[in-house]
Amino acid sequence: MYKHIYTSPSVDFFLGKGTLEALNKDSNTPFEMIHPEDKAIMEAKVSGEIDYNEGIIQRLKGTDGIYHYFEEYATPIYENGKIVAIQGIMRNIDDKVKLERELYYQSTHDALTNIYNRGYFDKMLHYYNELENVSIGMILCDVDKLKFVNDTYGHKKGDQLIQAVAKLLTDFFSDTTIICRVGGDEFVIILPKTSREQLDFLFDHFRKKINHSPVESDGIHLQMSIGKAFRDQSFNEMESIYIEADKNMYIEKNQKRNLTLRL
Repeated sequence: MYKHIYTSPSVDFFLGKGTLEALNKDSNTPFEMIHPEDKAIMEAKVSGEIDYNEGIIQRLKGTDGIYHYFEEYATPIYENGKIVAIQGIMRNIDDKVKLERELYYQSTHDALTNIYNRGYFDKMLHYYNELENVSIGMILCDVDKLKFVNDTYGHKKGDQLIQAVAKLLTDFFSDTTIICRVGGDEFVIILPKTSREQLDFLFDHFRKKINHSPVESDGIHLQMSIGKAFRDQSFNEMESIYIEADKNMYIEKNQKRNLTLRL
């Protein structure tokens, strides 16, 4: 059984009016306020099974029902070699956590399209190449004649088409896929834990979609060249699967170019 002795009245400012009163009435209140995923941290703190030299990050629910982030530096008080009390200083770090999340988002997402960027793609290549071995598929998409649009109508129009491509991809593929913009006109879709049959099915349906509904913005439309590759296991195969999908994509692009020249 734990006994609450003192909490600063400022707790009402961070967690809502009535929080201090609740703490004074029931010493079990902190265990009711703690985020379920952080409960083990609080239990370790009060039992002495934690490093008190490090800041303790935990989320507490305010009276508004929202969890707020706090960093605590706690000091155990001992009697006869046993912990009899814990005193700590806590500070609210909601703004810090928000900033860290924003910075992380910016570091992993393309500013123009808000899908994952090349840096995140490289991280996923490393992850599935060395850390998690799964069946994996990959689809590469290259926007045809984007340079022509940029040169003829301006880069603003080209950017609008790139954004339209990103929306098409995010609308078509599920949340379990990883969609990245890896170059000016090149996109990659990684499909972890898929089968060859599933990849072929998605690839064929996606091809039909872009053939019948070209990417369009303000009357200007573009087609895409696409290629795919699959491996039963991802370990030590991510570079080769990317090369194969890229090769297949360029085969299609060259076929289109040769057809245009013949016409």
